[in-house]
Amino acid sequence: MTSFDSFGLKSEILEALNEMNFTNPTEVQEKAIPLAMQGNDLIVRSKTGTGKTGAFLVPILNSTQSSERMAALIILPTRELALQVFNVAKNMAVHSKVKSAIVYGGASIENQIKELRRNPSIVIGTPGRIIDLMKRGELDLSGIKFLVLDEADVMLDLGFIEDIELIVSKIPKKKQSMLFSATIPDQIIKLTKKFMKNPQFLKVGAEEQMTVNTISHSFAVSSSSRKVPALMAYINEYNPGKSIIFAETKRGADRLYNVLASQGLNATVIHGDLTQAQREKALAEFRNGSRFLIATNVAARGLDITDVTDVINFDLPGEPFVYVHRVGRSARMGNAGSAFTIIHEDEMDAIKSIERAVKIHMMRIELNQEPYLEVGRDIGYSHYRNRERPNGGGGNRNFNRSGDRRPPRRSNNQGGNNRRNGNYRRN
Repeated sequence: MTSFDSFGLKSEILEALNEMNFTNPTEVQEKAIPLAMQGNDLIVRSKTGTGKTGAFLVPILNSTQSSERMAALIILPTRELALQVFNVAKNMAVHSKVKSAIVYGGASIENQIKELRRNPSIVIGTPGRIIDLMKRGELDLSGIKFLVLDEADVMLDLGFIEDIELIVSKIPKKKQSMLFSATIPDQIIKLTKKFMKNPQFLKVGAEEQMTVNTISHSFAVSSSSRKVPALMAYINEYNPGKSIIFAETKRGADRLYNVLASQGLNATVIHGDLTQAQREKALAEFRNGSRFLIATNVAARGLDITDVTDVINFDLPGEPFVYVHRVGRSARMGNAGSAFTIIHEDEMDAIKSIERAVKIHMMRIELNQEPYLEVGRDIGYSHYRNRERPNGGGGNRNFNRSGDRRPPRRSNNQGGNNRRNGNYRRN
């Protein structure tokens, strides 16, 4: 079995890895680190939870001196992901003294400017805040030697591609670039041609593994007024373990949290309207004992919660690859998991589209909803979907018969449904 010792890393990096109990590299690390240390540009397709962070941080830290200023830029789509990478970078650099700084929206930009003025070697951040700091003259990218785009398909989904192109245009052409993503759509390939030179393409795991085939998939049909009873029936009949429940809107997530709390269920909630401190508190509660995390798509990718066993889609996701992102929160590191979705009768075509696109079978189950018909009525939840579902009708509106995504309708806001709904903040 390959060990980190075989990569020829600096002793201070190896010492830190040992202290972190990282003895043997994961598959993506074993394949990517040697190529990265040779200076190759990389495009790596590997799902979340496989060790991607170490795959790019180890070679960067090994090649960076503590005296270098802003030598590496790591771009991620969400604050949570940026914080996770920042914490791993600090631990890996504890003996090499290579400093990192983190920049993201929803936190004091003045404090972040102070950190940048201390000349960190690595800057980790989200696109919107990076651009803001560039415009203020506080983030000079002219010395960047390493560029990393992590969760690139999420940034594409959030409409960040123009932001990425702007950032990349300010970075020297002579640099090493690494792109990591669970899926590699054509738009990402087109993007990489603009800033990568002869990249090595790594596919970690067989194609069918990308469709989370270690997860059992099921769904139940419910009317608009019975979605909460359907959820309560599923919880009581199937007894899911540590679960993430996805709602379409922030308001819907809050209401669903109130429903579960009223039933004595240990739950917490996370979405884009919460402050960073509130989001971190919610994640800490979920990691440390809460059974349910109610979330909008802000939690669909990249959260480092390894013991999630179940994903519940209270609202059907609008596209097949969003379904993959959501249910990928369970079955981490090869473990088994379950995914359950509540749909309306007019969403059956969307279920079939997901099955075709993701190459899975979703089993229909019947639930006894009668004992739970009054649950949630006291907080006005019975007509939630008709009022708040952005598309109003069935979740299959974004699909054509072949399961491909239809072109989105044009609007003044070009960010797509996720950004309009507030499931993600730009920063």
